[in-house]
Amino acid sequence: MTVRESLLAAIEQDRDEIIEFFRGFIRVKSPNPPGDTREAAAYVGRFLSSQSIEYRTVAPKEEFPNLIAAFDAPQSGRHLVLNGHIDVFPVDPVGWTQDPWGGELVDGKIYGRGACDMKAGTTASIFTYRYLHRLRDKLKGRLTLTCVSDEETFGPWGARYLVDNCPEVLGDCVLNGEPSGTNTVRFGEKGPFWLAFNISSPGGHGAYTHLAASASKIASQLIADLEVVTAIPPNLPHNIARAVELAEPAVDEAMGKGAAEIVPKVTLNIGVVSGGLKVNMIPGQCRVEADIRLPLGVEKETIMKEVRKIVARYPEVTFEEINFNPPSYCDPYGEMMEIVQSNVKQLSGVLPVPIVSLGGTDARLWRYRNIPAYVYGPPPTGMGSYDERVTVDDFLHVVRTHVLSAYDYLMKS
Repeated sequence: MTVRESLLAAIEQDRDEIIEFFRGFIRVKSPNPPGDTREAAAYVGRFLSSQSIEYRTVAPKEEFPNLIAAFDAPQSGRHLVLNGHIDVFPVDPVGWTQDPWGGELVDGKIYGRGACDMKAGTTASIFTYRYLHRLRDKLKGRLTLTCVSDEETFGPWGARYLVDNCPEVLGDCVLNGEPSGTNTVRFGEKGPFWLAFNISSPGGHGAYTHLAASASKIASQLIADLEVVTAIPPNLPHNIARAVELAEPAVDEAMGKGAAEIVPKVTLNIGVVSGGLKVNMIPGQCRVEADIRLPLGVEKETIMKEVRKIVARYPEVTFEEINFNPPSYCDPYGEMMEIVQSNVKQLSGVLPVPIVSLGGTDARLWRYRNIPAYVYGPPPTGMGSYDERVTVDDFLHVVRTHVLSAYDYLMKS
């Protein structure tokens, strides 16, 4: 039996253990906000300790502990980093048919907040590390596991802190298990650019509209004008543009019909509009928060030029930046991409397609430092909504893919 075959056999033998760890992981509540993930980190830590795996905790903020484990193989080689987060979205109980914190197994599906985003992928990283740690004397290079506590709010206490302050987590390549859909591998992602617009006017009595402008009506006009940013074209390198084009059918399959159309486009979402006190009063204040997503090939300053032009037409409006993460990408045809594709093809008969993600992941933080980072995980079923779930088959397929891909990458060092 080859080492690869023995790894697959071990996963099959440990099938129930892996599933029960995952279900228990879901049961440990870790919504962010508020972001206290100490119990979830302790759950992971207890498992690592039970496997005689040494790890350390880095907690720049007490409620946000991050776990790091690493080993060096006896033969020199490259450094692979496994990255996953343990925080999850909060729960709106409306619509759930299963307990969102129950980790229920129903008809071959495991339900719960974090099931696909991303406790399935983080479990894959943890067990990948477990299996390769057992084989460390036969491997090459270095393997690092990072389980971080603050991805849902862009990582100031999680991966971003580690990348900025713990250089040992950087490595030569990153494998991440965020939900991607088993037919795709994500090599890049769009960048969120959030702006807040504040509109002020004197306000007044609702019958005296001749005396003051309505901050809310100005806001509605401003919102309509902001749509102009969605017409800004991207400027992509040829190989990236070609990869985006070839991925269109797979993108729609993974993220819903119409997703492929907006991958290369600037999108605008008005997430918050707040203003007014009473129906018969002219609002004197209104606040608009806009989520602009930049595709690969569009710069922040290009958006800002258009925004400044628009705001200049409204003396009642000021604006501020509240968040920005540039779009990111690495080589869509890089070595880890080829390794993951080959393993998925072997395991499922499907050749996953390189794609750009609509949403953000911690993988971007490594790409910003020119370290290739790839995402392969389960479909995003119910992500951020109700009845979030993953099938047992998809979950175990992701575990197998990560284990084999990490092994292959290190052995090719």
